[in-house]
Amino acid sequence: MASPSYNLNAVRALFPVAEQVAYLDHAATGTLSRPVREAMTAYLEARQTPAAWEMYKDVIADLRAALARLIHASPEEIALVQNTTEGLNLVAHMLPLEPGDNVILCDVEFPSNVFPWKNLGRRGVEARIVPNEGGGLTVDLLEQYADARTRAVTTSSVQFLTGFRTDLEAIGTWCREHGVYFVVDAIQSLGVIPLDVQATPVDFLACGGVKWLLGPAGQGFLYVRRELLERLPPPFAGPVSVGGERNSWLNYDLTFLPHAQRLELGTYNYAGIVGLLTAVRFLLETGVEAIEAWTHHLTEMLIEDLERRGYRILSNREPRRRSAIVTFKPAGDPKAAWERLRTAGVVLSLREGYLRVSPHGYNTEDEILQVSAVLGNA
Repeated sequence: MASPSYNLNAVRALFPVAEQVAYLDHAATGTLSRPVREAMTAYLEARQTPAAWEMYKDVIADLRAALARLIHASPEEIALVQNTTEGLNLVAHMLPLEPGDNVILCDVEFPSNVFPWKNLGRRGVEARIVPNEGGGLTVDLLEQYADARTRAVTTSSVQFLTGFRTDLEAIGTWCREHGVYFVVDAIQSLGVIPLDVQATPVDFLACGGVKWLLGPAGQGFLYVRRELLERLPPPFAGPVSVGGERNSWLNYDLTFLPHAQRLELGTYNYAGIVGLLTAVRFLLETGVEAIEAWTHHLTEMLIEDLERRGYRILSNREPRRRSAIVTFKPAGDPKAAWERLRTAGVVLSLREGYLRVSPHGYNTEDEILQVSAVLGNA
């Protein structure tokens, strides 16, 4: 029996779901730890008193700092948004795209990273959806499908269905060399795969907190590279996105703040901010690198067991393409197989006729092997 570099039993004790089922569905929705729930409950109780504003006056800055540390950015490059989709829409409307320009993405993207770009069609901008290679987007595809009017490339860091791990460094380097903006949907990797935006040439990155970050729904963030903040005007404006004196709400001076807060519009989701801050601090303390190593071990065990039993794995097996997602084709009716697993207390996703397994750092070897134990041989 292997074990992670952190205390697995202590980490599991933080997650009530571990006492109920084998929860292997973090690519769909992460679970809340006791500390996250307690922190949010404490805020809601404080909110009943006038003292709440003073007690939580620093929490927004604290969350920006924690998220910046998570991806090795500056807090000034972090804007708080509700979810990945909102962040990607902000980017789509921020970029200086003109009629005839195109944005490249591949054909296995989650809709959050498709519709914001297709919606630009009303402005004459093409969302050029190209066939995936091995489960995702590659530099070879860019060489094949990009042209002189390609202005942006957008991709998920990990694809939601195939679990394909995108080579962000290679694609980002290609984008820099060709003067193309690089946009990343990171919701399927942050929290379980390390990322350093100083070492990886990413221009924009959007991520919601509800999956691998183990935070509440309705709270996420958008990273914008500092140089672009100064160059690209915000597409929208609100009372918290502008600077100047706030002695009067009748002061309508539209001078945007010099940092990423210029992309934030109005009242903050304080309960969500408190919850996500607690979750991100847990990940930082546990170590994302350690979580990645453990989930890699678990998914390797699962793949070997499924292949031994005759199942076809959809996920790319190349080590550099691996993530914490394993997707495979069940024998017989996929929905029936999914329901058998649910009945047995094994929670995972049914996606496009495949079963998708996505463990996190608190899961165990016994839990991961329950998948094939319930299903039997193909």
